[in-house]
Amino acid sequence: MPSRTVTIVNDSGLHARAGRVFVKSVVDHKCAVTVRKGPQSVDARSTLAIMSMECGPNDQIEIVVDGDDAERTLADLVRLVESGLGEL
Repeated sequence: MPSRTVTIVNDSGLHARAGRVFVKSVVDHKCAVTVRKGPQSVDARSTLAIMSMECGPNDQIEIVVDGDDAERTLADLVRLVESGLGEL
């Protein structure tokens, strides 16, 4: 399972709007995606679960992907987070 640690760069972190953008991208792919922050791990198909992680600016998260086309899915999600989730 490929994974990558990435830093949240947008000023408001993974709040409701940015969380929805992230989850929509996850749902558009066919892989299972988990997001980890410290000891907490959540299913990335749930906006509520993503928001429960309370990820703020400059926090690091690990994105873990499993399934067909996992490398491309991971690259797309990393690019999305690094671009500010549509908020920069």
